[in-house]
Amino acid sequence: MRESQENFSNPILPGFYPDPSICRVGEDYYMVTSSFEYFPGVPLFHSKDLVHWRQLGHVLDRPSQLDLDGTPCSKGIYAATIRCHDGIFYMITTFVVSQTGARRNFYVTAEDPAGEWSDPIWLPDAPGIDTSFFFDDDGKAYVMANRVPPSGQQYPKHMEIWLQQFDIKGKRLIGEKYSLWDGALKNAHAQEGPHIYKKDGYYYLLIAEGGTGFTHAVTVARSISVTGPYESCKSNPILTHRHLGQEYAITNVGHADLVETTAGEWWMVCLASRPYGGPYRNLGRETFLVPVDWEDGWPVINPGKGVVELQSRRPNLPEHRFPAKPACDHFDSGKLDDCWNFIRTPRGDFWSLTDRPGFLRLRLKPETITQPVNPCFVGRRQQHMGFAARTVMEFAPERDGEAAGVVLLQNHDYMLRFEYAKVLGSGLLRLVERKGGEERILASQEWSGNKLYIKIEAEQQSYRFQYAALSGQWETLAEDVDGRLLSSDVAGGFVGAYLGLYATSNGTVSGNFADFDWFEYGGTET
Repeated sequence: MRESQENFSNPILPGFYPDPSICRVGEDYYMVTSSFEYFPGVPLFHSKDLVHWRQLGHVLDRPSQLDLDGTPCSKGIYAATIRCHDGIFYMITTFVVSQTGARRNFYVTAEDPAGEWSDPIWLPDAPGIDTSFFFDDDGKAYVMANRVPPSGQQYPKHMEIWLQQFDIKGKRLIGEKYSLWDGALKNAHAQEGPHIYKKDGYYYLLIAEGGTGFTHAVTVARSISVTGPYESCKSNPILTHRHLGQEYAITNVGHADLVETTAGEWWMVCLASRPYGGPYRNLGRETFLVPVDWEDGWPVINPGKGVVELQSRRPNLPEHRFPAKPACDHFDSGKLDDCWNFIRTPRGDFWSLTDRPGFLRLRLKPETITQPVNPCFVGRRQQHMGFAARTVMEFAPERDGEAAGVVLLQNHDYMLRFEYAKVLGSGLLRLVERKGGEERILASQEWSGNKLYIKIEAEQQSYRFQYAALSGQWETLAEDVDGRLLSSDVAGGFVGAYLGLYATSNGTVSGNFADFDWFEYGGTET
């Protein structure tokens, strides 16, 4: 949708950017989102007007900060919170199912959010998920998250929010753990994503309830003391789309954070999804922006409407656009662009931008993308319902099992692989569907060239796969391919679809490699 001078378009971060957290420092706004099993972890964004965002990088961009070895799909780094206190930025998050098999909470700090963040500082006595910081105006700091109530669960997935004072200098939790609130909605499981704000003498506790799917919701409570007791807002849930149906334009709205602008306005960032082709959400959970007013001491979300909209009025801030990023990455830089990710922490010297300047070289690894490992894969998020992606690959498979190409990925058991491989001594271009761990070849074509142009186009849930030996001379390998397997509604989990470049030797050691000259991606929606 086109923006106007009065309105902006949601989502503000399209594609798999869930669990947004935001903070303001002067006239600058900073936001982080979840990253799960992808590396680098916790993408970090900057804005001046809440509408236009540029990525500054990632908070967790070194193996010493983030060891994702053995982390299952849709585990890893859960909801992060970003806050700034006394000139220091704090990012606190949960590492779910780490090598120890535990849920572990930690934080990192930085003086400049665009610079280097510290190694993790672990909080061993912080249970639960979705940790958050609150810095009070009396100098005290607090950490909160969710947990099973000490008295036990009254129904499945019943949780509560706890709070404990945090010793900033000692870098540890101190004092008593307080039980704050177990939510507003009867039997609405998974009370999580807590944040505390102070306004007009009240402490406001904002949480998510109902799980991160269709029944997701935002609720709020308040207290005159940070440790409670907290009074539930009679208007709860203050935001949900659960009553609008699973094929409404925006669904599973929840997990929110609030920010006050320099103009005195309040705004909420939250996650939501845009289903298409039915109740399918290939793009995952995205980040949306919605206005907030205060009435009788309580937040009112998008007054008069009460829902998140695809088009909404702009914040009362000067418009600040950043230079548009080119659609085509020519791999001319000395580092990978921030849009690219690996699956789990990259292990081994399997990629290079310098071996052949101007190309991304992928060295074949024995590991495959069908295993819960770190395969030779460099990918980016799918961010549009309709898109076109193109690349050119130079690759000569030498032995059976060697393959390289482009993959559309939901997880290691759900994907579409458009690959050039050696099979029974011959070159084969093929489209492989992997669904529920079972594979079938949707289309194939004998191939013997070393240079291959690849194009993938999507229109809603219909995908087309084309190839060429010479630029522009496209031939179709398959079309009208069903893309619904790329939705978590089919595959399960919490992540959105990726597309990227990969190479494998399928269990054997190989010195071979595939070179990619460029990769182009752009939306085709009108």
